[in-house]
Amino acid sequence: MEDLKDIKWLGHASFSFVDTQGNRIYYVDPFDLKAKVLDKADLIFITHAHPDHFSQKDIDQIIKADTIVVAPPDILEQINIEDNLKLSVSPNNTYSIKNFHFQTVPAYNIHPDKIKFHPKENNWVGYIFNINDKKIYHAGDTDFIEEMKDFSKLNLDIAMLPIGGGYTMDYKEAAEAANSIKAKVTIPMHYKRLLADKYKQVEQEFKNLVTHSKVEILEEVS
Repeated sequence: MEDLKDIKWLGHASFSFVDTQGNRIYYVDPFDLKAKVLDKADLIFITHAHPDHFSQKDIDQIIKADTIVVAPPDILEQINIEDNLKLSVSPNNTYSIKNFHFQTVPAYNIHPDKIKFHPKENNWVGYIFNINDKKIYHAGDTDFIEEMKDFSKLNLDIAMLPIGGGYTMDYKEAAEAANSIKAKVTIPMHYKRLLADKYKQVEQEFKNLVTHSKVEILEEVS
């Protein structure tokens, strides 16, 4: 099994990472953190502007004086911090900040009934990080888009994919994506609060359908 001890699932699409090589703490889409006792962030990454991904009150809980917020420009213009603590990103680029290197990839809907939620022209993103010698993909909110079909060439160690449906891929489409991406490990996200008491069944069905990656269900930090 891939070593996942440096990754915490904070619920929904929210994760934290401990970069042991850089002794830094990173967060993606912090949301609904409640009273969880969490380390302050060195870097905060936001995928898009919806309130279950971009939450100012949750950012406030983990931000410190030198935290840098990485996000698309429509988010950064809403955050009241110094400009030198903001990094604006768009899809299909590579960036370096605090000697940390990462890529952005597109995240959008393609199904006609969902396009209004995450239109491609919004230029919202997923992220690919290199942390602790692992290449980690956080998909953001997306369908199984054409760009993902090339991700098998990236030799990803971990892919974090939404499986809850409604606004993103459901578990069947996410399984197709996982089998195409072929990461060593696939971690489902963005489903429990959408599926309520059906989430266990969906976890199992997702596991059954993913044949080209090992599915790991993380326990949420409480």
